[in-house]
Amino acid sequence: MKEAILHTAKLTVGYNKKALIHDIEIAVRPGQILTLIGPNGAGKSTILKSITRQLEPISGTVWIQNQSIQQIHERDFAQTVSVMMTGWTEPELMLCEEVVESGRFPYTGRLGLLSAHDHNKVKEAMELVHVTDLAGRNFNCISDGQRQRVMLARAICQEPDILVLDEPTSFLDIRHKLELLSILKELVQQKQLAVIMSLHEIDLAQKISDYVLCIKHDRIDRCGTPEEIFTADYIRQLYGVNHGSYNGFYGSLELDAPRGEPQIFVIGGSGSGIPVYRKLQRSDIPFIAGILHENDLDYPVAKALAAEVITEEAFEPIREPAIWKATEAISRCSKVICCLEHFGSGNQGNLRLLELAKQQHKHITTMVIV
Repeated sequence: MKEAILHTAKLTVGYNKKALIHDIEIAVRPGQILTLIGPNGAGKSTILKSITRQLEPISGTVWIQNQSIQQIHERDFAQTVSVMMTGWTEPELMLCEEVVESGRFPYTGRLGLLSAHDHNKVKEAMELVHVTDLAGRNFNCISDGQRQRVMLARAICQEPDILVLDEPTSFLDIRHKLELLSILKELVQQKQLAVIMSLHEIDLAQKISDYVLCIKHDRIDRCGTPEEIFTADYIRQLYGVNHGSYNGFYGSLELDAPRGEPQIFVIGGSGSGIPVYRKLQRSDIPFIAGILHENDLDYPVAKALAAEVITEEAFEPIREPAIWKATEAISRCSKVICCLEHFGSGNQGNLRLLELAKQQHKHITTMVIV
């Protein structure tokens, strides 16, 4: 395994000599993404500022390639570490291209004149994050999401070995969030960058990170791979979740289930019931879901949102006990919603359940949402 390009030793950080987080141990290697997560105000930005010389650590040391960052010359540090924090400067009358060009400052002379090579690096960075069309626009006259991408281009054209990003997906719509994270992954893999960033979107952190550092109160609570960190129980504990639920397999959040006596039975499966469950939840209508195999796509969402879920074991045909339990549940409801268009060989029990609901003269609605 490659040696860590950046690591800390018993680092304590804070403001005005008041410690906020103690004994921080971080190690990130070339070709890795390390993501900091934790509640608002936990100190993620404080850690990032402390490892990039924007804040003086209260104690401990930050090492880059076995050299203390305090001993690295400013220009050498800028050629090694590029930083994009949440708050950006407000450049006066600067065009977006000029903002990106300022990322080449570690390589220019005292006059700041860009060579043909520098201009090529600026062009490449702007193309990479799709802001070439903004080159001639005033930086102060574009949207926050566009600014975020321009600042990322600036950080990239600095050609660092380590990229430090504080909430890089803030202000971005879903398309540009995915593009930005794809760009980061490509840079990490092709250029062997080391990326350290903070994220609020734990679903994105779960999908892109190699390692995750969890901050809670005044300490590092846990560090590990996404598979080790993103479990329902741990995420609830880390963020103090008292309402709703978190699914560790899908990285999804669900609100609280509606309260009250259920009046609707939803026959779903293979993901067909999920939009219906959520629609009923938004309308605050309690419901029963079934018959679902325990490995069905619908099952985790039904378990989170339904008052009751009638289940069958995974990979088994729907058997009599489940059918009669579901039939009894339907008898307590005034309405049945069927989300299925077709019933496969393993799902014939639900077809039979629908027929039994008709025999009970229940109001049946077909609701197939594509």
